[in-house]
Amino acid sequence: MTDASHCPRCGQLNRCAQAGQSEPVQDCWCFHSPVDAAVLDSLPAEQRDRACLCPRCARGLPAEPKQAD
Repeated sequence: MTDASHCPRCGQLNRCAQAGQSEPVQDCWCFHSPVDAAVLDSLPAEQRDRACLCPRCARGLPAEPKQAD
C-alpha cells in the first residue's frame, strides 16, 4: 500500500497539502514549482499517481537518504 505522505522516489515526507485530505486543496508547494518530467517518467507505473514527489525529487535533484520518521 502506498503512503500518500511520502515521496515514491526517496521515501522522505513529500510535504503535500493534499495528502490525507478528502477535498481538493487550494494551494500546495507544487502549484508553484516545476516538476522534472524525467523524474516522473522514471517512476514505475505502479507508483505513478499514488503519492506526490518531495520538493527535492520534483526538481530532479539526487534523493536524500531515507530518514526514520
